[in-house]
Amino acid sequence: MVASSRHVLRLALSGEIAPIFGNALFCEYEDVLARDALWNGCPMERGEREALFDALMSVSLWIPVYFLWHPNLADEGDNHVLELAVAGGAESIVTANKRNFRRNSLHFPSIRIESAGEFLERSRP
Repeated sequence: MVASSRHVLRLALSGEIAPIFGNALFCEYEDVLARDALWNGCPMERGEREALFDALMSVSLWIPVYFLWHPNLADEGDNHVLELAVAGGAESIVTANKRNFRRNSLHFPSIRIESAGEFLERSRP
């Protein structure tokens, strides 16, 4: 899983795919990056993680979300991710936590919910 996630990150940094961010997702990433306890044992120092995030943001599209669909996901805290995908016309949400996106009140069949490995397999020429 880690290797697949790294490969997806490399695709983004090389401009082969275009990640999208909005206010809520940006704040969530910043919050997670600031929790030093989560990174115990990680070979990257905090400054390196922040530089990587800055690089990711430099190749990402900023999508304003003007509406809230409230898809009522299993984890209400993930609603903003699906709302961002809808606003940005995303083809996929690449996540390690697919189960939180399976049961919801609103369905968007044009948006795939897939792991990094599934995304890479499907995207392979």
